[in-house]
Amino acid sequence: MIRYSTVTEKNQREIILLKSSPCIWGKCSFCDYIDDNDSDLKKDISLNKRILKKITGKYKTLEVINSGSCFELPKETLNDIKSVVISKDIKKLFFESHWIYRDKLSEIETFFNIPIIFKCGIETFDNDFRNKILNKGAIFKNPLEVSKYFKSVCLLVGIKGQTKEMIKNDIDYLLKYFEYGCVNIFVENSTNIKRDENLIHWFHKNFSFLEKEKNIEVLWNNTDFGVGGDSYEI
Repeated sequence: MIRYSTVTEKNQREIILLKSSPCIWGKCSFCDYIDDNDSDLKKDISLNKRILKKITGKYKTLEVINSGSCFELPKETLNDIKSVVISKDIKKLFFESHWIYRDKLSEIETFFNIPIIFKCGIETFDNDFRNKILNKGAIFKNPLEVSKYFKSVCLLVGIKGQTKEMIKNDIDYLLKYFEYGCVNIFVENSTNIKRDENLIHWFHKNFSFLEKEKNIEVLWNNTDFGVGGDSYEI
């Protein structure tokens, strides 16, 4: 598994994929990413230390991802991240968090004491599709409510059952309410959720302008950030 990379286009940053305890939700119908979870904390901490040694601080920005939320990272790993932030003079962090943790975000902000962009995997603002089909476990009234907690959301595009209207609304909400965003084109995995090639083709044709939005990133493949793919590195 590749666990260190750099994002050199928009929002230049170093990015690392760390190991964590199991996702607090872990029930999303489309996700097998949680297979990277591990309950062996000693093993997780040891691996994470090796990955953190790769950080150079060259962009002064670091994104930390794991197969769940930043709150599931071992406490020792959070301390190790903070040490790297200080030693490498990191000025901004990106972290991921499930909606469940929305009232705890300030704890991470206080701990690191630097600007943090929290990303939340909303997937879609269509409530029925998000919770009944994707089983996301994120219940809220509207995009404005989400924006009170998160500066960035991740959307999922290209799943059988999604509609063009759904996607249009999602992109409108993203641009209207959020400072940052990531649009993930669905790649089939070990789950039963299927990819809609026609919908993806339509999205590419109609929303290619998002590539020019400085704080919106479109991932056509789930390894486009450079982490998560296979590696022979030990």
